Amino acid sequence: MSTLRIAGVSKAFDGHPVLHDVHLTVKSGSLLALLGPSGSGKTTLLRLLCGFERADAGSIEIGGRRVADDALHLPAEQRQIGYVPQEGALFPHLSVADNIVFGLPRAQRRTRHRVSELLELVGLPESCANRAPQQLSGGQQQRVALARALAPAPGLVMLDEPFSSLDAALRVETRAAVARALAAAGATAVLVTHDQAEALSLGHEVAVLLHGRVVQTAAPQTLYRRPVTRELAAFVGEAVLLPGRVSAGFAHCALGALPLADGTQATLGNVDGNVDGDVDVMLRPEQIDVLPHDAIRPGALDARVRDVTFQGQDAALTLELQLDPAQASTPIRARVPGFRTPQPGERVRVAVGGEVSVYPR
Repeated sequence: MSTLRIAGVSKAFDGHPVLHDVHLTVKSGSLLALLGPSGSGKTTLLRLLCGFERADAGSIEIGGRRVADDALHLPAEQRQIGYVPQEGALFPHLSVADNIVFGLPRAQRRTRHRVSELLELVGLPESCANRAPQQLSGGQQQRVALARALAPAPGLVMLDEPFSSLDAALRVETRAAVARALAAAGATAVLVTHDQAEALSLGHEVAVLLHGRVVQTAAPQTLYRRPVTRELAAFVGEAVLLPGRVSAGFAHCALGALPLADGTQATLGNVDGNVDGDVDVMLRPEQIDVLPHDAIRPGALDARVRDVTFQGQDAALTLELQLDPAQASTPIRARVPGFRTPQPGERVRVAVGGEVSVYPR
C-alpha cells in the first residue's frame, strides 16, 4: 500500500495546455475515481503517473518516493505501478496463468507464482488458469488483467476505463468483483472514468477534472449533494437550477423556501445567514416529490405533467408549476419510480425533500 501525492502538475502539447496545476492526494489503501468528460485531461494525467509521458512542471510521489519532478523522471518500469487498460490487453497466445505472471521475474514465471491466490482474489476459479483468454467472457478477461496488475504487488494500481467495453449487466458484476479484489489486496488505486455512476459507486473519493483542472475532490455523497460550481453540478448527475434569493438561512425560489445544505452560507460569505443575496438554487430531480393532485402536504405546489420519459425502474418528468395563471409557468425536472409514472397532462402536486445548494449570481 502506498500514498500517491501529486503537486502542481502541468502538461502541454505543442503549446496547448492540457493540465493546469493539478494537486491530488490518494490515501494508502483507498480508491480514487478520477472523473471527467472526454478532453478533460484524464488520460494525460494517467500517462504522467505511469511514466509514459513527462510532466512540464510539478511533482509525483508514490509511497513517499519521488518518481517525477522538474529534474527527475523515473521510467514506467521503475515506478511499481500496476496498469489495467481499457480492454484488458491480454496476450492471446498465452494461457491465463502465463498472462498473470508475465511481468514477474523468470523464476517466478516458471513456478506460476501466486496464480491460484490471485485467481481467487479476483473471483475466478482455479480451473481458468490453463484456459486461453479468448475462452473467457469480457468480464473475466478484465479480472485476469487485474490479477496481472496485482501480481508484482505494486504500490499503486491504475485502472483506465476498464469496464467501458462491457455490457450493462456484466459491467455491474465486474465492477463489484474488481472493487472486492482491490479491497482484499489493500491496494491503492486510481480509476480513470467518464462514467459518473461508476465513479460514485466505486470511489472512496472522487476527483472531477474539467478543462485540465481538478474542480473538486470529495467523498461521493458530498460531491453529488454539494458540488462547488454550477458547471460541476450539471456534470455530475442531473441538476435543477432555479433563480432565487438567500434570506435568513433559506433559499427562496419557485419551489418555495428551501433549507440550505451545510457549509453553503460560508461559500457565499454569509456565515450568519442574515445577509440577502441573489443566487441560483440547485437541487436534484429526485428531491422533488411528485404527489397526487389531491394530496395535502405543507408547502406543496400545484403542477402539471408536461412530458414523460419512461426508463423502466424510474421516469424523468418535465413539470410546469402553476403558481399564478397570470404568469408564465416554470418548467421543472423531476424523477419518480417507474411504477408511479404519471401521464402527460396529469395534474399533480410537488414538494421538495432535503437541502439545496446555491451559487452566487
